[in-house]
Amino acid sequence: MKRELGIARCGLACCLCNQNVTCQGCNSGDCLDKDWCENRKCSIERQVSNCYSCKEDCHKGLLHKNKPYAFTLFAKRYGTEELLDCLERNEKNGIVYHREGITGDYDQFDDVEELIRFIKEGK
Repeated sequence: MKRELGIARCGLACCLCNQNVTCQGCNSGDCLDKDWCENRKCSIERQVSNCYSCKEDCHKGLLHKNKPYAFTLFAKRYGTEELLDCLERNEKNGIVYHREGITGDYDQFDDVEELIRFIKEGK
């Protein structure tokens, strides 16, 4: 886990990304997706550092997908440090963020609240 990369503006876990890219996270200014990312643009326009700091409950951009939406709700409820702690613990216990591409254990949920419980409890 590269904890220093933290959580993306949209809620995705940059800290756990194992894609073969030289990305330093969406707040670095070198984000590969900065020109098209709706969540980055919106948070900059609203002058918030990320979607989980925004008071609105929306599904713009990547937030229409369960994983980033659940991670965003988790961070709103418990904070980013708790999210990072849970993700780090889960990774040590064999829970996989990415498996052969972008699908992993966190992608197996249709219900956002079940996914939040999975993040929190690791099972």
